Amino acid sequence: MCRRSLALFNANVVTLNPAQPRAQAILVRDGKIASVGTDKEVSMHVDRDTKIIDVEKRTVIPGLVDCHVHMVGFGRTLETLDLKDAKSIKELQRRLRRYAEDNPQTGWIHGRGWDQEKLSEKRFPTRWDLDKAVADKPVFLLRVCGHVGVANSKALQLAAITKTTRIKDGEVDLDEVSGEPSGILREGAMRLIQKSVPKRSLKELEKCCILACRKAVEAGLTGVHWILDSEEEVKVLHSLERNGKLPLRIYLGIPVELMDKVNSESSTECFSSSMLKIGFVKILADGSLGGRTAALEKPYADDPETRGMMLYTQKKLDAAILRAHQSGLQVAVHAIGDRALRAVLQAYSKALKSFPRKDHRHRVEHCSVMNSNLLKRMKHLGLLASVQPHFVVSDFWTADRLGRSRARWAYPFRSLLRSGIIVISGSDCPVEDINPLLGLWAAVDRKSFPEEGLTVEEALKTYTANAAYASFDENKKGTIEVDKIADLTVLSDDPFTAKPSDIRKITVEMTIVGGRVVYSKKRMAD
Repeated sequence: MCRRSLALFNANVVTLNPAQPRAQAILVRDGKIASVGTDKEVSMHVDRDTKIIDVEKRTVIPGLVDCHVHMVGFGRTLETLDLKDAKSIKELQRRLRRYAEDNPQTGWIHGRGWDQEKLSEKRFPTRWDLDKAVADKPVFLLRVCGHVGVANSKALQLAAITKTTRIKDGEVDLDEVSGEPSGILREGAMRLIQKSVPKRSLKELEKCCILACRKAVEAGLTGVHWILDSEEEVKVLHSLERNGKLPLRIYLGIPVELMDKVNSESSTECFSSSMLKIGFVKILADGSLGGRTAALEKPYADDPETRGMMLYTQKKLDAAILRAHQSGLQVAVHAIGDRALRAVLQAYSKALKSFPRKDHRHRVEHCSVMNSNLLKRMKHLGLLASVQPHFVVSDFWTADRLGRSRARWAYPFRSLLRSGIIVISGSDCPVEDINPLLGLWAAVDRKSFPEEGLTVEEALKTYTANAAYASFDENKKGTIEVDKIADLTVLSDDPFTAKPSDIRKITVEMTIVGGRVVYSKKRMAD
C-alpha cells in the first residue's frame, strides 16, 4: 500500500506490547512496522526516501477498530433527517415538515434517531402525528435503536399494511380505539416498508459507503466490522477495494439471509486483499431494550405486560446457528435480553456438539442483560462478547426498564473480563456515535454500576488487540511491534493520564492505515 517509508518521531507511543509498553518513535516500511524505539534508535534506520513526521508529543496507539457498525445505515443518516436530539413530538413534526420543504424532490422521506424517552410526551409518535406534518409523501422514521419505526398513512398504504397484517418475527401495532395500524412497526414488520422503497442505484450506494468511510477514519478508525444491509453492498465494496478507494480495513458481517449469496465460491475470490475480508454470519435473535423488543426472562419492570420478543423459535434458531457454524465462518448472534441469550447459548452448544470446530471464535453481539450462570456458559462455549460501551450512557433508563436487580447485570463489562471472556467493542453506529473515544470514555468513566467499569488499558484493548483477535488477525495487528501492519491512530492526548471524564474530549489528530495517512486534522511538520 505504501511505496515510501514513514517515520513518526517525538511521539508518546502506547504499544500495548508487554515487552515494550512505551516508545518515542515508529518507522514504517512497505506498510509494516519496521522499527519501534527511541527517536535515536529509530533514526538509525531512516533513509532519504523516508517521510518524517514530528508528532509533537501526541499519543500514538494501535489503530482503533469498531467491531459492530452498520456503515450503510450510518452513511444514510448523514444524508437524511436526523432526529436524535428531538425533545418533543411537536419538534419532530416541525423538523419533518421543514425537511420536506427543503427537499421537494425526495420521494420517500426517511429519518432516524427519535427516542420516546427523550420526548416530552413520553410516547411513541404515530402515523397521525406524522400525517399532520407530511401527508402527501410516504414517511418512515426509525427509532434510534433501529428495531422500531413509525410510518405515516401514505407509507402504510404503499406497503399494504392493514389491521389484518401479521408478521411472524415482528408486530404491527394497532390503535386501541380504532383498531387500525398506529404506524408503529416492530422488528420484522419494518421489512414491509423496506420492500416498498425504491432501491438505491449502485452509484448512490457507493456515495453512501464513501461518506461513511470518510467519517470513520476521521474518528480514528483503521478498521470496521461492517454489517451488510444488502447484497449490492458487496459489489460496491469490491469495486472500491479494486480501485484503491477503501481508506480502512473491512471485516464483513453477513446477514444469515445473504450467507449463500455472499459466501459463494465466486464471491469469495473478491475478498483476497488485506483491505476487504469476509468475516462472520450475523443472526438476530431478539430486539432492543429501548423498544422493549429485547427478549427477557421476566416482564419489563416499566411494562409488565411484555417480555419482548424472540425473532426465532428455539428449533429455527438451532437450525440457523448450526447452518452458519457448518459454513466454516465465524457466527455472531444478536442477543440483548437474557431470554434470548439463554436460547442462543443453547443453540451454540448443540451446534458445537454435533459439528465440533476448534478455534471458532463465535460471538454474541450486545449480550446486554446477563447473570452469573450465562457468563459461565459463555466462557465454557468459548464465545466472544461484542459489546457497545456507550449504551451505558444512552440507555439512561435501564434501571426503570429492568428494575434495580436486573439492571445490575446490564452491560457487565468487568464481569465478562473476570470470567475470562474476550471482550470486543463497537458503536452499533448509527445507533451510537461512531467515535470510539466516546466508547472508551463510557467504559472507563462509568457512573451506573461503576464496579462494571474498565481500566483504560482494558477498554483500549477491546478496540485494538482483542478486535484483532476477533478477526483472526492477532499476529498481524492490534499492537505496535515490528512486522505488524502499520495501522495507527494519533490522539491529541494520552487517555492513560487524562482524567476519566476528559477522555471523551480527546480528539483524533491522524489516522494511518498500512503506513498511509488517510486522515490528518492538520498538517504536521515534515
